[in-house]
Amino acid sequence: MSDSQRFPVAAHSLAYLAHKGAYSPADAAPSAVLAASVPTNPVVVRRVTALLAKAGLIATRPGASGGAWLLRRPEDISLDEVLKAVNGCAHIGSPPAGAKGCPVSEHIPRQVAKALTAADRAAGEALAKITIADLLAENPPSLAAFAPHSSCPVAA
Repeated sequence: MSDSQRFPVAAHSLAYLAHKGAYSPADAAPSAVLAASVPTNPVVVRRVTALLAKAGLIATRPGASGGAWLLRRPEDISLDEVLKAVNGCAHIGSPPAGAKGCPVSEHIPRQVAKALTAADRAAGEALAKITIADLLAENPPSLAAFAPHSSCPVAA
């Protein structure tokens, strides 16, 4: 699964669990159900939920009666925590190694890497202000000033 896929799948899965009120093993949502909601393959969901469980955001139980459930309320889970949980970053690329002997090529990758760190930090700060509960709300203050990103498909 690509880095760019983990965060949206994780945020969607957490929002689904909150929407369904999955706060205990009795209410656990199976990976196939989560996958149908995203939509993606259940294997992708299981990989993401394993990362979310490792971060302490959810718990999971394997098997036919298994699934995932939230360990925290959706208003207490910020999207920067979700991004960190899935080892994500505001991935806008990575600098090439550069050519030996070229003063520009030896200098630019380090500077581009610093710029990427700045972008990642800014994304984390923005995501820290948005919670899973905000994703479920009709027009939460944390997202009210924004339109959907132009590269993202939006359901009608």
